[in-house]
Amino acid sequence: MTKAEMSKLNTTPDEDSSSYSSNSNYFNYPYPSKTAALESPYVDMDPENQNFLLESNPGKKKQHQGTTSFGMSVFNLSNAIVGSGILGLSYAMANTGIALFVILLVFVSIFSLYSVHLLLKTANEGGSILYEQLGMKAFGMAGKLAASGSITMQNIGAMSSYLYIVKYELPLVIKAFMNIEENTGQWYINGDYLVILVSLGLILPLSLLKNLGYLGYTSGFSLLCMVFFLIVVICKKFQIPCGMEHDLVNATLNISLEHLPTAYEPLANMTNDDICTPKYFIFNSQTVYAVPILTFSFVCHPAILPIYEELKQRSRRRMMKVSNVSFFAMFLMYLLAALFGYLTFYGNVEPELLHTYSEVLGSDVLLLIVRLAVLMAVTLTVPVVIFPIRSSINQLLCADKEFSWLRHCAITIALLIFTNILVIFVPTIRDIFGFIGASAAAMLIFILPSAFYIKLVKKESMKSVQKIGALLFLLSGIVVMVGCMTLIILDWTSNPVSDGH
Repeated sequence: MTKAEMSKLNTTPDEDSSSYSSNSNYFNYPYPSKTAALESPYVDMDPENQNFLLESNPGKKKQHQGTTSFGMSVFNLSNAIVGSGILGLSYAMANTGIALFVILLVFVSIFSLYSVHLLLKTANEGGSILYEQLGMKAFGMAGKLAASGSITMQNIGAMSSYLYIVKYELPLVIKAFMNIEENTGQWYINGDYLVILVSLGLILPLSLLKNLGYLGYTSGFSLLCMVFFLIVVICKKFQIPCGMEHDLVNATLNISLEHLPTAYEPLANMTNDDICTPKYFIFNSQTVYAVPILTFSFVCHPAILPIYEELKQRSRRRMMKVSNVSFFAMFLMYLLAALFGYLTFYGNVEPELLHTYSEVLGSDVLLLIVRLAVLMAVTLTVPVVIFPIRSSINQLLCADKEFSWLRHCAITIALLIFTNILVIFVPTIRDIFGFIGASAAAMLIFILPSAFYIKLVKKESMKSVQKIGALLFLLSGIVVMVGCMTLIILDWTSNPVSDGH
């Protein structure tokens, strides 16, 4: 194809071919320079997706210059990492113990950083900022399907976890505002009805927009909400004392023993040491969910390459510094949230930490503010999560077709229907974290980056330290995915009505 013919392809892309995001928050990045795309040596690829900084070819002029500062890139990547997974970390610590949880947290964060290193190096060799294109170049259609399927599953898991929060937190907010003490069966405090109403009234209209634009700013709002949530978790640890037998429990909860929530009935038969002594190593049927919850919480890899593309004074070393700062900040945030949540409720932590406070404190004003902020953040983030899922489906099924409003609306409605059904019938958010963390998150963190690296980076032999390390990383990812999925399925079959306790 001549340059003149290729220039005809230089048209403004539609909304569904733009950018990627992670499990927790999503961004809309500017399109890469078309000039760079046209001059790319990778002529076998769609010109729309060719552009990438080809550092391995110093003779080529760098056409597209990033404009995002180091600090803003750190903020963007932190937005991409943090998400609803933070609500399940205290539950993970309650079922692993403090020491084992810290060990797992350190390993998952280090492994995630290593996979970022592999991804950046592979992208330079593969010449693409898109996960699907790297998969296509490495393994053909099978690689493209694997990448697209993993991203879609991860984003559906993120969207489901957000709607699950709406399902269980919005009824509590309504009850607090209407001063309803007990659930007497009103439809407007039924979580299943409310999640459907929110999906139809708020999420669907926003999701149908062709250009989401301003919704990208909700990622920053979500991060602020999670920081606020962390501050409240730390404060509440010192406001909810533990122990001193039943009289302190009664004073703290402001209820009598016979009216304790179901989750706290075991308190009546436990000693102070049983209730309030932190455990450092715990192994039970729920311990298996710890690794998937952690991997779910650290997935940000589809957003790595767009952030790299827009980084000012761009280089792999500079992007790795961005990643190091972001991952370290999220490591501290996750550790503090998990630790103070666990030290507040110990073995009685629920899979969704915010709901645990609701069971204990009821309509506490500060918690009500946190709940409202989190509900607003997750509701506005769901349309942004739908964006890359719809884009991925279009890339797979209709890559060469013009934009169609009918197809656009049909895919959006089908995604919302499927996710609502999932949220209504899945018994606990723990199952969402567990299944998606053990499957899609393991693929995005462990398996795909290492497999793409092994296949596309030709200048290193298979006997090199780098390739051997990537191969071991790939094998460890397969072990993690198969092992966790097997144990989770065994837990489902042996405890089919488990509520997470």
